[in-house]
Amino acid sequence: MRARPQVCEALLFALALQTGVCYGIKWLALSKTPAALALNQTQHCKQLEGLVSAQVQLCRSNLELMHTVVHAAREVMKACRRAFADMRWNCSSIELAPNYLLDLERGTRESAFVYALSAATISHAIARACTSGDLPGCSCGPVPGEPPGPGNRWGGCADNLSYGLLMGAKFSDAPMKVKKTGSQANKLMRLHNSEVGRQALRASLEMKCKCHGVSGSCSIRTCWKGLQELRDVAADLKTRYLSATKVVHRPMGTRKHLVPKDLDIRPVKDSELVYLQSSPDFCMKNEKVGSHGTQDRQCNKTSHGSDSCDLMCCGRGYNPYTDRVVERCHCKYHWCCYVTCRRCERMVERYVCK
Repeated sequence: MRARPQVCEALLFALALQTGVCYGIKWLALSKTPAALALNQTQHCKQLEGLVSAQVQLCRSNLELMHTVVHAAREVMKACRRAFADMRWNCSSIELAPNYLLDLERGTRESAFVYALSAATISHAIARACTSGDLPGCSCGPVPGEPPGPGNRWGGCADNLSYGLLMGAKFSDAPMKVKKTGSQANKLMRLHNSEVGRQALRASLEMKCKCHGVSGSCSIRTCWKGLQELRDVAADLKTRYLSATKVVHRPMGTRKHLVPKDLDIRPVKDSELVYLQSSPDFCMKNEKVGSHGTQDRQCNKTSHGSDSCDLMCCGRGYNPYTDRVVERCHCKYHWCCYVTCRRCERMVERYVCK
């Protein structure tokens, strides 16, 4: 008898099959790929967790790409946790890949962010790997056609964004294009949010320059097009998460489209994240709705933002505790050329939610 995914057994397998929630971003389980797995033979592709058959085929035909894809999965995990460290939903459930809770398996605002971040991250990683020479199938990005401006010249090695977008989309969008993996509304939402992630990545491409000249005069600058750091792309997507639009799947013309639920009928903007189902408040632990709760989460007593003890603890109050911090202090520079420091201890008062 064919085994069913563990998470679907726990969260009503029949509903999961109907909505297609057991697919999509399961490839983030690649973050757990053992370092001992060489990934230098096509049979290794079957040993990778979380891949649909189309992704396994991509692995076999682009084996040299897989170390970068594994790296991207790990970067998604880190970037998501970092971006939401000050929120009730802190992206901790992403580490359950491929067996997610409902916060990521349903068409929620949180899943919209993770789809966008995943699509952006894999393309970012591939583009950067081309630049660093880690991929034999690509090299530096093309030299721009427009002049770089007075005193500047094109040079260096640009991030190969076009190749990153091409290969990243092939891999990350593959699960959404498998037949019978869920409702059309879910597929459209996931594909749209993935494209929003890639759009955010395109918007992060900027001109970077290095100075040349006598005694640092910067009479000439060598410039290239480079991507911003992933944390900046994630911050952009978090802003879009906070203003995401709830949508419904309804007819417009001869076909059904995703349209804003509470606004006049208009097409969804290419730049906005969209979601189909509202999220819980994430105050209390409830695995049935995908909430880990905020009990024992650290909060900021002096903040007025989302990390404040009032908002983070949902009005339940908080407990103080004292933490010992060891840090470098009294550092002294010695000519030439090293620094010596002492180790100092101080006590810091922290707060955790009840």
